[in-house]
Amino acid sequence: MSVLLVIPARYASTRYPGKPLVALKGANGQEKSLIQRSWEAACAVRGVDRIVVATDDDRIKQAAEAFGADVIMTASTCENGTERCAEAHDTLGARFEIVVNLQGDAPLTPAWFVEDLIDGLRAAPDADIATPVLRCDGEMLASLKQDRAEGRVGGTTAVFDASHHGLYFSKEVIPFTTKQYAKTGPTPVFHHVGVYAYRPDALALYPSWACGPLEQLEGLEQLRFLENGRRILCVPVDAKGKQFWELNNPEDVPKIESMMAQMGLK
Repeated sequence: MSVLLVIPARYASTRYPGKPLVALKGANGQEKSLIQRSWEAACAVRGVDRIVVATDDDRIKQAAEAFGADVIMTASTCENGTERCAEAHDTLGARFEIVVNLQGDAPLTPAWFVEDLIDGLRAAPDADIATPVLRCDGEMLASLKQDRAEGRVGGTTAVFDASHHGLYFSKEVIPFTTKQYAKTGPTPVFHHVGVYAYRPDALALYPSWACGPLEQLEGLEQLRFLENGRRILCVPVDAKGKQFWELNNPEDVPKIESMMAQMGLK
């Protein structure tokens, strides 16, 4: 199956304007923009036929083309990354069999997360979309809870059934638990990793569906699929000792830079 990987990027983020162009310092002290680090993460994924940055902003376009990215301009009316992916795929002739959305705020996404995701969707003909979930250890769960306690919208969590079909996604920490967990021990909470693999028919329909009440409340684009009766496959992934965090707020910059330093990422 041919695979298109799209990195949707917008400048006018509500929580963090200009986020794709924020500089992140690597382990060697070199600064690269978030969009460049996301592009480099995408280039490490095997089995992808084409990679593009999809944006509506000339500043992001110029920055991306400067480091060699392939850029497709999309409409400013796109409500989220999924709509931007749908437009980019349509612009390219809607000829790919799987479209991957690697959101531009997760530069620490390991290549095997995306590879496992693609393999999972290929093996699940009943699924319209697949997305990775990572079991939280005690430290990650504590970070998620701290964000919420301090009023920050941080990472997203997911719950799914015995067949790994998504039941719900939330910016609250679900399922609820008051139990204390060891720093490196497993917990019952799964962190949703902001990557998606779509079948093109479901992706093409997505912009025609109205934004439902759950999507409006949570601000999570994947809920539109659930609200329209589409099946999301949650693919458990293994961090293999790597740290993972998304850049959602300015406070996440030093956290991500510290993780890059610990992992030796330049």
